[in-house]
Amino acid sequence: MKTGLCSLILCALIGAGGCSSLGVKPWERNLLARDDMLIDADALELAFDEHIYFSKEASSGGQGFAGGGCGCN
Repeated sequence: MKTGLCSLILCALIGAGGCSSLGVKPWERNLLARDDMLIDADALELAFDEHIYFSKEASSGGQGFAGGGCGCN
């Protein structure tokens, strides 16, 4: 019982200590500001995503294009 309580406290302390270094330091921001770190870094993949988005937006046409949700615009 005492060993279980000690291991539970130890796990809680390790878990709390693991969250102590969250966030980006000022000297690390240059690595995250590179063009290849963007969510939409690949232009072809972005074009595919936009096509899927506007093809499936049946109610509003999606991104200014007319057409239905069937993808036949």
